[in-house]
Amino acid sequence: MTTRFSILDRSRTREGQSHPEALRETVEFGRLAEQWGYHRFWVSEHHSVPGIAGSAPTVLAAAVAAATSRIRVGTGGVMLPNHQPLVVAEQFGVLESLFPGRIDMGLGRSVGFTGGVRRALGHDKQDAADFDTRLTELLGYFAGGRQGVHAWPAEGLPVTPFLLATGSSAERAARFGLPLVIAAVGGEQAMVTAIERYRADFQPGAWAAEPYVVVSASVMIADSRAQAHRLLLPEAWSAAYSRTHGTFPPLRAPEDITPESMTDRQRAIFTDSLRPHIHGPEADILPTLESLITRTTADEILVHTSTFDRTARLESHRRLAVAVGLAPG
Repeated sequence: MTTRFSILDRSRTREGQSHPEALRETVEFGRLAEQWGYHRFWVSEHHSVPGIAGSAPTVLAAAVAAATSRIRVGTGGVMLPNHQPLVVAEQFGVLESLFPGRIDMGLGRSVGFTGGVRRALGHDKQDAADFDTRLTELLGYFAGGRQGVHAWPAEGLPVTPFLLATGSSAERAARFGLPLVIAAVGGEQAMVTAIERYRADFQPGAWAAEPYVVVSASVMIADSRAQAHRLLLPEAWSAAYSRTHGTFPPLRAPEDITPESMTDRQRAIFTDSLRPHIHGPEADILPTLESLITRTTADEILVHTSTFDRTARLESHRRLAVAVGLAPG
């Protein structure tokens, strides 16, 4: 395939594992991703989540960049409503200064998962509504400062911003002339429609001369479809638990997950969460990936997959790299 492939890692924890261990695994995963030929390695931002260790994405991105030498490193993403644009610009300016030509600034508009988290961050849902203002301010610091304030060392540096699509973000990415990162939230047809509108309405500018679409997808490779399905159970269980308890727990082993013990609502979420994953042996997943790329006209696939078995997850990413021609077999 000529399409680029990249990785998003959320630093998921597993039962019996500490948050520091999960963060060190992320850094090692980034090193392996570079070895396997992936284009980018991104980390995410979550606050007060027991099952996710990645709370400071620019700090974690720095650790990954320091452990690698070629792969692009970035965030998927920094949640701009949680931070002052000046500070975000300064942080990415430092990253780009230390690791020139390798830093991506993926941005999102989500706020804290609960009211308590939002209060602790010093923000509320209104900050997400003011996203355009915050984004304009942030980009302005890279272009040359704002009202006499300069975000050294960011000013003039070639940090590429990406916009994560939620709600109207595809339209916003087109209006601001930014690369788009999008997932099939709300269904694949909704995603395809949003991408088509993004490409049609894209306004070329200082950040991108033409539209660029990164499609986020969960891919799990194993020797059989049944084995791959089993590896996906921990993440589906975590989704069901979080939607009914308000917090993401550490991942559980598949053998400890019993749908019979779930409530009807949990079971429905659990079943629904298993549907969008691309999984199975290479002969099964390659045609599905090719179809996804064709339908979405994706320039790049951002792979995100979590499971309890760390070795199986790493092997899945290695096999995918071989299957799509990034790495030798």
